Order: sequence, then structure tokens, then C-alpha cells
Amino acid sequence: MAIDEYGIDLKIGIEGLQELQKQNQRALAALEPRNAPAKALQYITAGLLRYAITITDVLTGALRASHRAGYFNYRGVVFIDPGAVNPFGDRPVVYGEYVHARGGSHAFYERTVREAGEQIMRTGLSILDRELWR
Repeated sequence: MAIDEYGIDLKIGIEGLQELQKQNQRALAALEPRNAPAKALQYITAGLLRYAITITDVLTGALRASHRAGYFNYRGVVFIDPGAVNPFGDRPVVYGEYVHARGGSHAFYERTVREAGEQIMRTGLSILDRELWR
């Protein structure tokens, strides 16, 4: 087992990254929001994560498998797992920035906002509206 300076197993492999991604999605889904804003935030964050995953380019699959989401300071955040490593030992958090900067079809987060953001936000806001006024 090869451990880096962050304590991360560099031999986790693509299957391990995919399993971590599944666990992240299950954890997001398992959260039981206690109020309307939290329910809307959960829906929006999970929706943006799912869309970003589906449109990310695939070479080894590590970049696609390293997308994560979480809630920090009352914000939903979609990001590339800084501990993820591809089969060649490269970190998707580093090269993902360059892939995204190529623009066009490669800009996975920009495309997510442009292509799906409005619909995801509208649905999230309808959840908020329904929860507040029921």
C-alpha cells in the first residue's frame, strides 16, 4: 500500500473512486433536511453533482469518479475530491482544472450551470415554495 503525505492510499484505483462517489451520493441522499431551505439545497446540490458527473470527459474515468458534493457554511458545493488519484498517480483535482479550462464540451462545471442549472434551481425553488406554504 502506497500512502502519500496526506495519508491517502495512492492505489485506491478507479473502482475505489467510483465506490467513494457512490458513498458520497448515498450520504447526500440520506441527509434528512429539517427545514425547507435545507431540502431545496439538498435537491439542488445533488442535481448539479449528478449532471456534472454525466457530462465529464472520460479517459481513465478518475476525473468523473472524483466529483463530490457537500454542504459547507449553509452552501451546497460540488467539487473534485482533492484526495482522488487516477491509475497513473495523477490527481484529478490538478488536471481537472486544465480539462475544464479547455472550455466548450470540456468545461463540465460551466456546462452544468449553463445546461441544467436553471431547471435544477427552478425545481429546488418549487420545493422551497411547497415546503414553506403547505
